[in-house]
Amino acid sequence: MDNCIFCKIAKGEIPSYKIFEDDNFFAFLDIHPRVDGHTLVIPKKHYRWTFDVPNFGEYWEVTRKIGFKIQHVVNAEWMNFFTHGEIPHAHIHILPRTDDVNRAQITPEPTSITTEEIADLQKKISLF
Repeated sequence: MDNCIFCKIAKGEIPSYKIFEDDNFFAFLDIHPRVDGHTLVIPKKHYRWTFDVPNFGEYWEVTRKIGFKIQHVVNAEWMNFFTHGEIPHAHIHILPRTDDVNRAQITPEPTSITTEEIADLQKKISLF
């Protein structure tokens, strides 16, 4: 889709804190993270829903691989993976959790993080 922000990010038309890319998928750090390391994994082709992605299993395996790396870098005790979002392009959120406040709370309040801190996380998490 021409006006899809995630399609533009995957094509490099909008800058992002990219941490993974292959022929089918693209992952980047959220610029308004809920936790340090909050990552979005998207298919490069436009699909409205995560379950519309033809290589659904591969999509989740890529997400799992990225999740392990993030978990190690931020020393997360547990991880949230979910497919909720306002952008009409399939995406999986990865939220590494270091808190033990409320494990039922999927999305904690946004964290305040500087662009420098996001860039530093990008370097540590990057799978390139």
